[in-house]
Amino acid sequence: MSAGLELSSDEVRRITLYAQGFLGAAAKRGGVNGVLRRVSAVQLDTISVLARSHELVAYARLGPVGRDTVEQAYWPDSAPTTFEYWAHAASILPIADWPYYAWRRRSLAARGQRWHQVSEQACEQVLGRLRDEGPLTATQLGGAKGGGPWWDWSEVKIAAEWLLDTGRAVCVRRTGWRRIYDLPERVVPKALLDVVPTDQECLSYLVGTVARALGVATHADFIEYQRLNGLGLHLRDGAALDEAAAATGLVPVSVPGVSVPGVSVPGVSVPGVSVPGVSVSSAKRRSTAWADPAALAWLDAGGRGTHRTTLLSPFDSLVWDRKRTLRMFGYRHLFEPYVPKEKRERGYFTMPLLAGGQIVGWVDPGREGKTLVARNVFLERPTAVAPMARALAEAAQWVGCSNIAIERTQPTPLAQPLAAAVGELC
Repeated sequence: MSAGLELSSDEVRRITLYAQGFLGAAAKRGGVNGVLRRVSAVQLDTISVLARSHELVAYARLGPVGRDTVEQAYWPDSAPTTFEYWAHAASILPIADWPYYAWRRRSLAARGQRWHQVSEQACEQVLGRLRDEGPLTATQLGGAKGGGPWWDWSEVKIAAEWLLDTGRAVCVRRTGWRRIYDLPERVVPKALLDVVPTDQECLSYLVGTVARALGVATHADFIEYQRLNGLGLHLRDGAALDEAAAATGLVPVSVPGVSVPGVSVPGVSVPGVSVPGVSVSSAKRRSTAWADPAALAWLDAGGRGTHRTTLLSPFDSLVWDRKRTLRMFGYRHLFEPYVPKEKRERGYFTMPLLAGGQIVGWVDPGREGKTLVARNVFLERPTAVAPMARALAEAAQWVGCSNIAIERTQPTPLAQPLAAAVGELC
């Protein structure tokens, strides 16, 4: 592959922000479904702090869009627009992408199981009930729990999930956060069911979704964004990725190698200080990558637009690749809900602050009644006070909080100015 066009670190970062919907007016086109099409996959998770992560992803790009609007966009009552499946993790995906996850469905079927073993008899029983009774939740099928810890699934739950993994069942709606299992032939448009792509065609399509979601991607970025080495898939051949990228019309480019201009131990860039274990590359070191032609055209036209100021879910696709996040923003991303409280470095559900196209701080938020509590606030510099205050005020209004409390669980010289700035907005 010959990568003739050289992109700078700043150009890569701006292209990614544009592609992810954080820079420029185009980000709000198409509403919630437009966001999903841009990022290609919205990760699902059970944790809810200010809101569930899938709601936070839309909010971060669109502002205080109604939470009911988000739910209806992802899981409409009729004419499904999405389905749930494995991408970077368990995700909401555009229904148009259904055919191109066949590669993963076939790979999982060939492997024979994901986490649990299940009998074909149990699968046939679940399928029979779906055929006879229509769409059902795991509870309606007989109960999701096996009587033990939270991961101890019942046999019908294991069967339903395996049918989902292999494409014999599908989830296009939820109720009360519970998946509703259905038959693909009943809810996936026939035009999509009739498409049976090869593994290579699936790879080309998925590589294209990653390039459009990130603007520009290296081999490692492709693999991590779609987890192309996992859940039955094993792709370690860069030539296969290059072939897929070329087939889908991406443009070969050269980008700065893995480097950090300077990162402090807390995780925000400070000139001259580096994170242990991360080497600082010379300016001449380059890596090959592939870019979305539309993103390059935007950059060539000036690459201008208004930056979004917002708090990010720790599951947001802008930051879910920790190595890329460190490389691009000088931010060491941490997720600590499963770390013992006394050992957490930043907090339970740390949300990075995006402002001016950079990550300039973080906060571990929570809700107590009508008060949004901002814990463990860290701000990179005094100029980050006003953006954090605006982000907290917008988030509080969105989730129905009328007050904001700055809880000084970590000493910071900017806590008092932040409290004052928040007080002026609330």
